[in-house]
Amino acid sequence: MIKAENIVKSFGALTVLKGVTVELPEKKVIAIVGPSGAGKTTLLQIMGTLSHPDSGSLSINGEDVFSLKDKQLARFRNKNIGFVFQFHHLLPEFTAVENVCMPALIAKVSFPEAQKKAKELLDFLGLAERFDHKPSQLSGGEQQRIAVARALINNPLVILADEPSGNLDSQNREDLHKLFFTLRDQMGQTFVIVTHDKDLAQMADLQLTMNDGRFVK
Repeated sequence: MIKAENIVKSFGALTVLKGVTVELPEKKVIAIVGPSGAGKTTLLQIMGTLSHPDSGSLSINGEDVFSLKDKQLARFRNKNIGFVFQFHHLLPEFTAVENVCMPALIAKVSFPEAQKKAKELLDFLGLAERFDHKPSQLSGGEQQRIAVARALINNPLVILADEPSGNLDSQNREDLHKLFFTLRDQMGQTFVIVTHDKDLAQMADLQLTMNDGRFVK
């Protein structure tokens, strides 16, 4: 699904990624763990095409993504990659359904079609009673499930998640983790998750450890 070869990334004099090479399979939950400063989030941003490496290559489902021009890359990202962050980044003035619709509308899906898919996803995630609620009216766990629905709406090849449960209490954290595996099983979804949560890492199909800008055994 994702193949990175010799990825190098520096910020000024600090080299954060030091020749990272890794292949990640599809339809799995993959956890990337390691100490703070190891380069995990930087690598995730590059896998999500939100940041370019200084050198190296990245292919997603056989597509050499950094050979694409800016507009092509933006379309590829919108269609193929979903994002879930520690802070859900929901738009406060919009309802749950409207927030979930956003990536589909960017992809020029009609609003009625996007709305139908958004409601189906929210229903699947147990949020049928929350369609018209705004983020301020929702719990942290509900907001994060809405962020997951938003990540899913364009049927992406992969969802990249950066500390997705880091802001949740223990019950909501456990519920979110179970949801990832349900989506893997029922939708064939691929997840790449940067996490400090040991329970999630141990549940994952594949656990990879980074330290000092590289993967380690």
